[in-house]
Order: sequence, then C-alpha cells, then structure tokens
Amino acid sequence: MADREISAAVKTALASIEVPGGGSLADYGGLSEIIVTAHAVAFAISVAPGMEKAFGPVREAAADAVNRAAPGHKPLISLTADAPTAATAPRRDSRAAQAGRAPPPPRQDVPGLKRIITVASGKGGVGKSTTSVNLALALKEAGFSVGMLDADIYGPSLPRLLGLEGKPAIRADGIFKPHEAYGMKIMSIGSMVEAGQAVVWRGPMATAALRQLLRETEWGELDYLVVDLPPGTGDVHISICQQVPLAGAVIVSTPQDLALIDARKAVDMFRRLEIPVLGIVENMSYFIAPDTGKRYDIFGHGGAKREAAELGVAFLGEVPLDMTIRELSDAGRPVMASEPKGPRAAAYRAIAEAMLKQPALAGQ
Repeated sequence: MADREISAAVKTALASIEVPGGGSLADYGGLSEIIVTAHAVAFAISVAPGMEKAFGPVREAAADAVNRAAPGHKPLISLTADAPTAATAPRRDSRAAQAGRAPPPPRQDVPGLKRIITVASGKGGVGKSTTSVNLALALKEAGFSVGMLDADIYGPSLPRLLGLEGKPAIRADGIFKPHEAYGMKIMSIGSMVEAGQAVVWRGPMATAALRQLLRETEWGELDYLVVDLPPGTGDVHISICQQVPLAGAVIVSTPQDLALIDARKAVDMFRRLEIPVLGIVENMSYFIAPDTGKRYDIFGHGGAKREAAELGVAFLGEVPLDMTIRELSDAGRPVMASEPKGPRAAAYRAIAEAMLKQPALAGQ
C-alpha cells in the first residue's frame, strides 16, 4: 500500500479505540498527523497534564491497531502532556517545585547498558557523526563492548557511515534486533526510512522514537553505548538527558569562532542538566596538503583548546581535515576500522584515551 493508504487504514483502526471521557481516538483532538515511513508508523497523542496514566491503555491499544492495519511497520507512538518547555530547564533540585513545576521523573537505567556517552555539537557540519563512529570504534579496540544509537532523528548518518543496509529485524514482542557492524550493535531511525526521505516529525514524535530506539532494542550487555546526538540543543537532547543516567558528553567543534559559540551553548546545556562534560574535540583542526606536505589552518587552529580552558573542561584532542577520513566515511568504512595502525586512527585513539581518563569515567 502507498503511504497515504496506510495512514488511512491506521486512522480507521484507531476509530475503534475509546479515549477517556468518551469518543474515539480517531476523532480525538489531541491526535497528531499520522506519519508513515518505509518501516514505521508514527504519531503523537497529546493529553492534559495528569492524564498520562489514564491514556496509557490507549497508547497500547493504538500500537496493536497499527500492527493490525500496517503489518511490518513499527509503531512509534508518543504520549505527551502539555508542560513547561525544557529550553530553560532548571537543575534537578527544589527550584522546579519553587517555581510551581513538577520536576521531571527520575532517570531510569536501560538494562544491560553500563555507561551511556553522548557526542554532541552546538553546530551542524563539524564532523560530529564521523567523530562519534571512530570514537566508538576506538573504545571497541580498547576491549570494551560497544553499541551506537543514532539520535539524530532528522538527519541520521550512521547507516551511511557504517555501511548498514536494510531495516532492523523486529522480534515477535516488538523489540528491535539491532544491526551489527564492526563488532558493534547499531540502531538508527535512518534504517527505517527510504533513502532521501525526510523525517518530518514534531518534537513529541521525535522524542518518542528516540525513547523506543533506546529502550526497545535488544542491546545485550554493553560497556558503552555511544549516542550520536543531532546538532543544537533541542528536544531530543533534553529528552535523553532526562530519560537516562548519562556517564558524560563529548562536544565536537571546529576551531572557528562561529562553531565555538555554539559549542559553548552545548556545554552550558549539559551543565544545566547536570551531565558531566567529558571534554571538547577540535575537528578539522588543520589540513596537510598531500602533494606538498604543507600545513594550512583553514578554520584557524587551537580555538577549541582555548575554549576548553576558558570553560574549565578537558581538551580531548584534535583531528585534521583529511580527505581519506572523508572518503572512507562516505564509503561506510570508518578509518578506525580500515586503517587502524595509521596516523588518522591514532588521533581518534588518543581522544578515546583522554576521555577515559576523565573523572566521570576513570575507575569505572
């Protein structure tokens, strides 16, 4: 069936579900647009604050309805209540109560995951995803069991960077079986949409998808889950910071002032949410001309190191602007796996070693 036909079939199935207070879910004013991708059906159910528990069975019935109406499509259903935005999220203390707001629920561990590390950037285009992949592979090389979660819902990169093909398998109970690449377990929304298909989801649907990718995946036992976050400081970042205990965050920036302004904002966000900042990586730090060996500081040099010192966080290291890193990444063959003994891999290995020495991780 075409996406429009699937959406209509799901809407028809939702008509049989009664909501608290009477009426059907299909006619409920808080039901969002039904979004269909190649392998998923996503929509949000907005409820009044305090009604989340009452609507819990509705969400479960809606998931069953999707399974019947659109077999082979994973239900990604968000149940959200209108609440103050987290853009100015207070620290997790009594200030929320003093302001008349309920604090967010306690963070809950994901079974099997010992430590979760996020890799973030305030600005797009700084090489965050390439850094995430090679950092994860450096941890794998160091002897840890590692997985990766692509939390960049709107611009997922891991399928391309890791050469993933096809959609993840789904167990009979609806739990994802993740892809495996280079000895790591991988989950990405990018594996569930067609190549080139935009993920046009509002914040609640994006955060619901993230929650399900995180909590409804058969991760097994992992020492580290590396989460590749989207650029910026939006809903997805707030959601994962409030959902689970994070071991720390790595910030990726280029040396130029424009990127560093946004990197500073990312550091501030994690500090507000009481997540340890493990340090800053300077990507595209310099360029060595392959024909002459001459070095060029295209975006400047050392800006991230100076910024780290000013912010009081660790400087984890620098990675050059390098054509081989770009070519191997585009081919789904990250440099840590393709050239593990070369100088490019050595840069990522040094960053991983510096990260593991940070107080938030040392001794764990």
